[in-house]
Amino acid sequence: MPSLQRKRVSPHTIRHTTATHLLRAGVDINTIRAWLGHVSIETTNIYAEIDLATKAKALATCAVQPDDSGPPIWKDNRDLLTFLRSL
Repeated sequence: MPSLQRKRVSPHTIRHTTATHLLRAGVDINTIRAWLGHVSIETTNIYAEIDLATKAKALATCAVQPDDSGPPIWKDNRDLLTFLRSL
């Protein structure tokens, strides 16, 4: 791949990328910890922290389905909506 010629790809980069792909594929974080040889799960959790796609997928599965009683109360809070838009 020509775009890789200008990038530094180290063994650590390949290890990190592999762990992230395993996490995205649904492999349990504890299994990835063992595979990487980490003593602490906290070290492996770094991979979970950086994977925004997985976070978005997890949040989507927890989304509350709206009912037909009208818009949620928070939608009437203009200050809250202004704050959220500013993020």
